[in-house]
Amino acid sequence: MPVAVLLSFAIVSEVAATVALRYSDGFTRFGPIAIVVAGYGISFWLLALVLREMSIGATYAVWSAAGTALIAVVGVFAFGEPATALKVASLGLIILGVVGLNLAGSH
Repeated sequence: MPVAVLLSFAIVSEVAATVALRYSDGFTRFGPIAIVVAGYGISFWLLALVLREMSIGATYAVWSAAGTALIAVVGVFAFGEPATALKVASLGLIILGVVGLNLAGSH
């Protein structure tokens, strides 16, 4: 399986786990807790596979930034959090930062 697909699945697993945290009621509800544990476990396992082929800096930059951006988008659309100009600009900076790190690592 291509490394980009593995990294994408790692990101989605991490985002699902983070969303499940919201529903865990302080880690007291079994169903969401199971999703949290499985989601983060799968995410880290997939990251380990990705690290066989990608540098640690690029891998972590993409994983953490994409996860952060997706969680922010989920917050806006699923949980009614405000989409302020500062939030949107900050997401843009995250994306630019990841692109910059990847470009710096390729030279």
